[in-house]
Order: sequence, then structure tokens, then C-alpha cells
Amino acid sequence: MSNNMKWLNLVLSSIFGIISICSQAAFTTDSVTLYTPYSKITVPPGESVDYTIDVINNSKELRNLEIALVGIPKGWNYVLKSGNWNIRQLSILPGAKQVISLRVEVPLNVNKGSYRFRILAGGSNSLPLVITVSEQGTFETEFTTEQSNMQGHAKATFNFSAILKNRTSEKQLYSLKANVQRGWNVIFRANGNQVTSVNVEPNNTENINIEIKAPDNIQAGTYKIPVSTGTSTTSATLDLEVVITGSFNMELTTPTGLLSASITAGDEKRVELLVKNTGSSALTDINLTASAPANWDVLFDPKKVDRLEPGKDTRVFATIKADKRAIAGDYMTNINAKTPEVSSTAAFRISVKTPLLLGWIGIMVIILALGSVYYLFQKYGRR
Repeated sequence: MSNNMKWLNLVLSSIFGIISICSQAAFTTDSVTLYTPYSKITVPPGESVDYTIDVINNSKELRNLEIALVGIPKGWNYVLKSGNWNIRQLSILPGAKQVISLRVEVPLNVNKGSYRFRILAGGSNSLPLVITVSEQGTFETEFTTEQSNMQGHAKATFNFSAILKNRTSEKQLYSLKANVQRGWNVIFRANGNQVTSVNVEPNNTENINIEIKAPDNIQAGTYKIPVSTGTSTTSATLDLEVVITGSFNMELTTPTGLLSASITAGDEKRVELLVKNTGSSALTDINLTASAPANWDVLFDPKKVDRLEPGKDTRVFATIKADKRAIAGDYMTNINAKTPEVSSTAAFRISVKTPLLLGWIGIMVIILALGSVYYLFQKYGRR
């Protein structure tokens, strides 16, 4: 009896072992493996996450698997593809592998935290995935610049570079405006073109160049230039600052205001000039030049004014020498005072007279001509 029990136990053990081996072989044969190397990823709001997932058929039979994504948060968009096709079902040969791609778009308006979801293949085979959002999401517009303050003279053009970022989930048409007083000129440029509005895709940026020119005769000081951009749902403001160091203005004239003179051909004329600084900044390196008729010479004393304070004036002299062959008449000579910032021109009308000796010679020639005519008339007129 004891021997029979031993044999019975041995037979039962063998049967259970065979069943266990068969069941393990069936589990391995029928299993499907889902694999991706990056199962937990951390990204900021508005980012897109791309997964490459291997679906491996470990069985010895063809498997038709329903592919689904479950647990994805509300408002998140995703795309499941194999090759170039969106898929819902995948057929895999025995022992073969197929690759599917998954793109998950994290919205901009999302809370900070970890979000879990799963890829299902065939209903029972699951691949858990986790996306951790690194910061609190927003639905807003950003309008920023690295340099918000510039300094220059009143005639300068102030160029600011700004970045407009659309941190919303929709394409936005942004208007561009400047809140300035009358006389200021503000121009917005995008891609080199002058614009008043720009289109920006979700989570994208646009480079905006802002050109600012101050009004004429503006006083030195610091001026705030608020510029804004916005739509019906979102807006942003950027505060720029322009520091005017002063204005550059200059006037070139004479002490009497008279811009005319007379000269005899071949002679010189010394003209007194007055250089006035009518701006609010000092003028430096004032160079004097002239544009005169051919074969005329113009010399200055001094040739250059090193510095002229605001509201001050200084006297210089121009010696004008006319061409000795110049005939009587009016000639224009332009005298120019110039600095790197500003210039002024005075147009002089120079009346040229012939020399006195030439005048007498001319008179004598006329008298001789008349005398000759009279003599000939007296001698031959009665014949």
C-alpha cells in the first residue's frame, strides 16, 4: 500500500510538473512585450514629447492587436502612428517586432505635476508612461527685451530689439502700439518689414525691432516709451526708456546777417562769419569748408573750432580770392560749418567788378574807335 501511494504521488507530481511547464511555455509563447527606453520624461508646459515604442510578438502565432492610449489627461492631444499612418490596430508576425510612434502635446495651460497614462496592445498588454510638467503653465503673452534703456542725442534713432512670445494654445494676431506724446515717431518692424501687427503660432516667438525718434527741439532728459501688444484675450506691455543727452543745432551767418559782398576780379575779400550753437549740447570739431567757382580760393581763420558750448557763438574769417579772369557779374560761394552730428551752410552772393585800369583801357578804346570814325568821316565824307 505504501508503495502504491509512492507511485501515485510520483505520477501526480509528474503530471503537475508537465502542466506547469506547459502553462509557462504558453504564457511565454502568447506574450506581447511593449518597450520604450524613456518611460518617464520631464518637460515644461507647451512642449511636445515623442516616443518610439517597440511592440514585440513573442508567440508563435500571428497577433492582431488593438492599440490604444488610455488615461491621457483631458485637453492633451496625441498622435499614434506606425510608419506614416495613424493606427488603431497592428498585425505582427510570430517572433517579429513592429515600431509605433507616439507624440503627446503638453498644453500651455497646465498645472505643475506628474501625469500618468498607458499604451495598451491587445487589451491586456500595457506600457505605463509618465510625463512630469516642470512648472506651472500659463495662458499669456510675453513681450521682453534684453536692453530697455538707451542714451543718445536728440537726432539719434534708438533701435530696440524685443521678443514677442505666444504662450497660449492658439495662433494669435498681435497688434503693436506705442503710447507716446505728439512728435515722437515709433516704428515696428518684423522680418525687415514695417508692421502694425504680427501673427504668432502657439508657443512660438517673433522678433520685433522698435525704432524710436524724438521730436525736434526736445530738451535733454529721460523719457518713458510704453509699447504694447495684444489681442482680444491676452496682452503685454514693454516699458522702454530713452535718455536724451541734448540736441545738436548750429547756425552759420554773419554778424549783420548780410550774406553778400563785392570783389574785384583777382582781388581778395575778408568776410567775417558767425558760428552759433543753437542746440542744448556742446559742439566739437567744427570744420569749415567752402564750395566756390572754379579758380577761386577760400581760406579760413581759424580752419576749425574745437568746441562751442550751448547758446554760445564764435567768429571766424573767410578770405575769398576771385579769379583774375572773372568777368563782371554775381557768383555764389557756399560756406559750410560741419560736425559729425550737425551742419549749417551759408550761401554768399559775390558781385565781381572789373579792375579800374581795365575800365580806363576800355574807355580809351571806345574813344579811339569814335575818333577814328570821325576822322574817316571828315576825310572821305565830302567826296
